[in-house]
This record gives sequence, structure tokens and C-alpha cells, in this order.
Amino acid sequence: MVAGRADRGKVAVMTHDDNTFAYETIRVERSDRVVHLELNRPERLNALSRSMLLELNRALDEAEQDAGARVIVISGAGRGFSSGFDLKEQAEAGPSGHDAWRRILDLDFNTTMRFWRCPKPTIAAVHGPCLAGAFELALACDITIAAQDAVFGEPELRFGAGIVTMLLPWVTSPKQAKQMILCGLDNIDAGAALQMGVVSRVVPAGAHLEAAMRVATNIAAIDPSLVMDTKRAINRCYEIQGIDAALKAGLDIDLLIESHGSPDKKQFMDIARERGLKAALAWRAARFARE
Repeated sequence: MVAGRADRGKVAVMTHDDNTFAYETIRVERSDRVVHLELNRPERLNALSRSMLLELNRALDEAEQDAGARVIVISGAGRGFSSGFDLKEQAEAGPSGHDAWRRILDLDFNTTMRFWRCPKPTIAAVHGPCLAGAFELALACDITIAAQDAVFGEPELRFGAGIVTMLLPWVTSPKQAKQMILCGLDNIDAGAALQMGVVSRVVPAGAHLEAAMRVATNIAAIDPSLVMDTKRAINRCYEIQGIDAALKAGLDIDLLIESHGSPDKKQFMDIARERGLKAALAWRAARFARE
């Protein structure tokens, strides 16, 4: 898989059948044996739109099928990793009902879990905001390298939404997971995230991608069959404990939450549609005392 920069930030990727595909919302590059996926909607803080999720799945398909690619690194362009699933897109679409929400949440959940289930190691290189669905994506990666300016959180409950991929309780303690999720915290700094065990390492601001690529290069030097078999064995530990059933149950609960619609979520989305997402976020922030 060979990638090169194209016009307007697009990246053309050569596929195995020699057809090219121009990505619109991500950049995909392979340097030797490491594939780098970059979320590339910096004007929207890399909000995870439907198009971006579909493109991530396509890029992961390519990386998994490419025998020369051994490790996958994901990062964000601009001032942060990602603000999470695209609330502006959701407000404009106004989905309602079980079937509509099932389609949305299945794509959200399955894309996040692609990074956990990918047979090849996945590394998140995080700077700036990494929130909600994007935080869950970073949790799903095998290793997360955080810059000192990274900020993590699960603010969903503060605007009436549920958690799509309930990975946090599997990564940190019950007390820490419940505090972050039930309080809707979105201000966990890199040092606190390291103490919680939700990141692997903290590096100076601006050094996150370089550090992640260095880790990826070292892993890529190891026999790939050995690495993939060992990742499978590690993941099997969690499967035996019931992670798949637990995550599915969490997704079903979130489907119930979203398809029924909480009053808080309705008001948040009404404000977002009428006055814009910034106004809706300001409304959310004004409801809570600073912790």
C-alpha cells in the first residue's frame, strides 16, 4: 500500500487491484512496515462523521490485507485527536426510532472495536482533546501514547447521551470508570490518565506521533506471526472474562437510551439545530458546577 499527498489534503492509496481511492476525511500513509492513519477534519476537531468512520473501515481493510504492513498508528490533525462522534451531523440528521439508531450505533461501535480486534497491533498517538467516542477508540487501541497536552473524557451523560463502547471499566478501576462516566468528566489530563491506566505513556507536547512511530517500528521488527498470535492470546484473556457479551449489553442499553431519547438530549439537539453546536455546548457547560 503506497500513499501520496493529493490536492486539498486528500490522499490517494494504491489498493491491491491497482485501483486508487481518494480519502476525504482521513490521510493514509505507509512508511516501511507501519501504516499511519490520520483523522483529517481539523476544522471540526476531527469529529467522527459517518464518512470518516466508513473511510477508517476501508483503510483498516487495506492495512489488514497488506502483508507488508505490520503495525497501525492512528493520530489526529490540527489541535487535537478528536472531539468524538459528530454531534453536528447528528443534530442535522435528527435520527429517531430503534432502526435508525441501530444503524448509527452499530457503525460507531464496530469501527471503534476494529482497533481492538485488528489482528495487527494498533497504536493511538493522542494530543489535545480526545473525548467520548474518540476516547473509546483510543481505549480500543493496544497502546496509547499521550502528549502532555492531551485531555480525555466521557461527557456523554451531561447532554443526555449514552456510552457506545463501554471499554473504560475494562481498562481502569470501577471507581475511576464510574466517576468519569457518571459525572461526565471531560477534563482528565495526561498525567491522571496515565495513573488510571488508560494511556500507556506520556511524552512532551508535540512528541506523541514521533514516539508512537518509534514504538510501532520496534514492534514491526518482531516476527509478525508471533506478534499477532500474542495479541490474540492477550485479547482471549478478556474474551474469557466476558468482554464481548458485556460490550454488546452496553451497546443494547445505549440503543435503548438513544432510541427513546432523554429530555436533556432533546434540548441539547434543539439548541444545536437552532443556534449551533457552540451554543449547545455552552448550555451543557452552564448546567454543572466546575469540579
